Amino acid sequence: MATGGGAVLRETNRHALKADGNLVIYLRSQVDDLARRLQHDTQRPLLKGVPPQVRLRELFAQRDPLYREIADFTVDTGRSSVATLAHLIAMQLELARPEQFKGPASG
Repeated sequence: MATGGGAVLRETNRHALKADGNLVIYLRSQVDDLARRLQHDTQRPLLKGVPPQVRLRELFAQRDPLYREIADFTVDTGRSSVATLAHLIAMQLELARPEQFKGPASG
């Protein structure tokens, strides 16, 4: 499940994300990378009326500790390709839950 950035602000959401043995992957992006990606996005209400980088820093300071609190692992997105990120996530999942990633039983 992919959540919106503010989902972690509510304690009940954080508990729900961690419930039933779910693995939480935090796709962590630096503020400068987020600002670059969102520079032409005019549909984000939280970024209207203030310099986007200022608001993004505020949001990051508020949300990053909460994501770190519940994350089973963190993937720094940086400027990596989607394929590279998917590979990193797959490797982490295989390490965390090897029984779910084994091939068919032989014999």
